[in-house]
Amino acid sequence: MTSLHSNRSGNQRRKMKSAARLYAVQALFQMEHSSQTVEVVRAEFLDHRFGAIYDGEEMQEGDIELFAAVLDGVVTLQAPIDQMTDRGLVAKWPLGRIDPTLRALFRAAGAELHAKNAPPKVVITEYVDVARAFFPDGKEPKFVNAVLDHMAREAQPEAF
Repeated sequence: MTSLHSNRSGNQRRKMKSAARLYAVQALFQMEHSSQTVEVVRAEFLDHRFGAIYDGEEMQEGDIELFAAVLDGVVTLQAPIDQMTDRGLVAKWPLGRIDPTLRALFRAAGAELHAKNAPPKVVITEYVDVARAFFPDGKEPKFVNAVLDHMAREAQPEAF
């Protein structure tokens, strides 16, 4: 009985972390397009998205600590994250030319790779899943996988 309860709470924690990553990508996209500060966007997400109910549907509760850490990591390390991302992209497609949602995704994943709080393979898998949420029928998830693999190998070569 204890292991079943532990499993359930472990699954809930994983779902909350996944939701936090999705929300972080959305928040970073919003910051870029609205020029709002990280504090304003963070407060909006925490007050109006985490566990909120829209049209009778409850939004997933997210891991607040992970959400905040990703946003803060991107704000603090954006230049090195963007440089690392550029090195993972094809020369003809610098970061500034790619879809803004993908740019936000690479920044969020880059912050986690720099923080080294999760294994790189977990970070890659999670953000490929985020890409699938935004681009369910496109080639973007494979592209995200390839770029994040390059970024992870650069940020954490010891893990490979």
